[in-house]
Order: sequence, then C-alpha cells, then structure tokens
Amino acid sequence: MSVTVDPASFRDPSGFVFRRDGVLYRQVQPRYGRDYDLLLGSGLYDSLADAGLLVRHHEVDPSAAVSPGAYRVLKPEPVPFISYPYEWCFSQLKDAALATLQIQKTALGLGLGLKDASAYNVQFVGGRPVFIDTLSFERYEEGSPWAAYGQFCRHFLAPLALMSRVDIRQGQLLRLYVDGIPLDLAARLLPGSSKLNPGLLAHIHLHGGAQKRCGDGEAQRRSAGRTVSRAAIMGLLDSLEGTIRKLHWQPEGTEWADYYGHTNYTDAAMESKRRLVGEMLDAVTPEPRAVWDLGANTGAFSRVAAERGADVVAWDVDPAAVERNYLECRKSGAGRILPLLQDLTSPSPGLGWASEERRSLLQRGPADVVMALALVHHLAISNNVPLPAVARFLQAAGKCLIIEFVPKADSQVQRLLAGRPDIFDGYTREGFEAAFAPYFETLRVADVTGSQRSLFLLRARPMAAILEDRGSAPYLN
Repeated sequence: MSVTVDPASFRDPSGFVFRRDGVLYRQVQPRYGRDYDLLLGSGLYDSLADAGLLVRHHEVDPSAAVSPGAYRVLKPEPVPFISYPYEWCFSQLKDAALATLQIQKTALGLGLGLKDASAYNVQFVGGRPVFIDTLSFERYEEGSPWAAYGQFCRHFLAPLALMSRVDIRQGQLLRLYVDGIPLDLAARLLPGSSKLNPGLLAHIHLHGGAQKRCGDGEAQRRSAGRTVSRAAIMGLLDSLEGTIRKLHWQPEGTEWADYYGHTNYTDAAMESKRRLVGEMLDAVTPEPRAVWDLGANTGAFSRVAAERGADVVAWDVDPAAVERNYLECRKSGAGRILPLLQDLTSPSPGLGWASEERRSLLQRGPADVVMALALVHHLAISNNVPLPAVARFLQAAGKCLIIEFVPKADSQVQRLLAGRPDIFDGYTREGFEAAFAPYFETLRVADVTGSQRSLFLLRARPMAAILEDRGSAPYLN
C-alpha cells in the first residue's frame, strides 16, 4: 500500500491532500473542525457545489488518514487535469477571478469567507472554473477585513490588467512570481492612463504603493487592526468585480490563430486528415481517456478526440489561438476540451518550494495519446530541435502518439526555410522514421489525401527497453 502526501499541500495547517494507492484524499485536521462543520452546516458547501463552483467530496472512514487524530478524511471528486494560471488564456483567468469573487460573496452572506484567494485553488472542470480547496473557508468575524484581498489582487487583478492594458504575454509573469505579481511592479508596468480607472487606481496603484511604503506584512497588520463592516467588504468585492469585468483583450488575427484560414490543405485533404485521426484514435487500446493535443491551434482535431469521449488538453503557444479555442468551447459547451498555453521549446517546469509545488508538464503525464499534428517541422526547423530529441520528449509525454510528418517539399516548410540556409540534412521521411524508431513501435502509417503529408500511429516503447538497446542514456543528436 503506497501513501504519498501532495508536495503542494503543506502551507495550510488545517489539512493536506494525499494519495493512497493512487486515490486522492484530503485529511482535515482537528484545528479546522469548527470551520469545517460551519461550512457544511451553513449550507455554503451545498450552495457552491450545486452551482458548480466548489468541488464535491464525500467523507470516508477516518482510518484512511495518513496520521492519527484526523478530524475528517474527504474523498474529493477527481479533476481530470491540473493546470496552472500561467497556462491559462486571458478569459480563463478572468472567469476564474469572477468565480472566486462570487464564492467570497456567497460565503460572506452565510457567515464565512475565503482566508486565501490563490489562483491555484481554481481548476477547470467541464470547461468551467471550480474551486478545489475545501479548507480555504473560515468563520467570518464581524468587523474583520478580507484577509485574502491582497492575494486576490496579485493573483488575478494585476495579471489581468497587465494582459489587457500592456501586453498579453505579461501573464507569463505568473510563472516567475508564484504568489502573484507584486502590486508595486504591476503599477510600474501599467501605463499612466490606468490611474484614470478608479478600480485600477485603488486596487493596484494605491494598494501597491501602501505595500511598498510599509511592507506587505505591516500593511496586513494595520489592516487587521481596522474595523471593516460586512457592507464595506461587499462594496470592495463589487468594486473588484466591476473592474475585472471591464478588462478585455481581443484575440486579433495572429499568424497561428488564423492558421486554418491560411493552411495549404484543400477541403479534401482536411477531411482525409480528420478521418485518419479518428481512425487512429479508434485503433488505440485500451480506449484513450486522456489526450494531449500539442500544437492544437484552435482545436479542430481536439474535437475529434473529444467526440470519442476523451478528456483533451489542447496545448498551443499562441495566446490568440488558445483564447479563441476557450471561447468557442465555452460557447458550445465542449467541456471535455481544456485549451492551455504551452511553449514546447520551454515547457512548464517544476516550480515553488523544492520545485515541487507546481509540477512540470511531463510530471503531469503521460497522456494515453499525444497528438502532434503539423508540429514537428516547427520544432525541428524553426527551433533547431534534433528529431531524436523530439522523439525522446514525445515518448515521455504519452503512451501512444499520432504524429504528422510534413516533408520539405510542403509549402509550409518552404516558408519556414525562406531566408535561411537549409542545414537540416536529416529532415527527411527516412530521417524521421529512423529518429523515432528507438522510442516507438509503428502501428500504422497513412498518407493524407491531396497532400504530401503522412500520419503515423506509434506506441511508446518502455524507457527500460530503450536503455537496454542503447546500452546507455538515449542520445539527442
């Protein structure tokens, strides 16, 4: 019997998350018992769970606890895939922010409040933001300020303002600042005109200035010493909500967001590719439940996998493509598709304490199937990644692989080679197959009708077998 405590679950003494034989549990410590009983007895848990805002759980036998003396042991409903705020598009972060404010408002009306407002407490399930930290609620003490106000501004308001008013890529600062973007930094990066917005002036410029003058800890102590009415907190929440609702970002035509409108595929070729991808997914046994679509763009082929009942993570490097994909999924109710940002040339690393609080991309795998369609030539030619290195990465990412090879004669590859010397002697069909052979066994190969492209269905070989064949660590070049 194996028991592991989640390395990201150590900051709150109220409890922690652990796995027993692969099953997720949450241990509630006695110090949180009073607040836990209030959460359930007040009706807040049922209200939020029924609204799809809080992950459901059921209580299990306390003997499942990791350590003796547990107040309760909970078994939460599983989240298909754990994502992080620096992987979300603008509208995902905005939706998560508004959901957090709605949760705080509902809690306050029932005599509780959020003691923290970390963006990491939100995940996307069925296409909607869901709060996953059941132990973040505490009894509201009349006159107390909202303790999580600063954290909310750092995790949500500051990045949204920077993404909206400066550059969409400013959201990647969340990868550098794991506890949210410092408000004084956000104030310096925002244009002067942002001070004309009452919400940004109050919640970022003035708030950040106060923290800078006396330090965040001292600012919290001073705040804690003030009496703040419940109505004033509701006014604060309304102000934050209004400010966030007015922040917008329009995903205007970027090269990749408009990819399907400028591709060299004919209608017949696109239909052939869609059919082949579906057939290859159907051929995978056991039936794939988790699919990663790498370089998904706006998700045309993610939908082929989702139609077959798979939970699909649709990764792409382009913020506009991910934004469009998310908005379309939200509109159509395609809850099995989770669009996320990912630069495969610098994938999400392990972050936080001991680099373990936030898991790397590969630590969250392997997926049952990885789809890498119209992707390899960008990695190999645009970014000079050797084909064996691409194969090794994909072998670690998934158990099976549906991959497209695009030859040099293809107009899209010719566009990548324009204006630079062709130093890619190994980028051939033969070189591709030779690079992937040590890492995968080939199950099927099919040409895409009306194009020079080919699709491969591959099954990953175990790393032990690869090492045995090589006699050493797999080479990259």
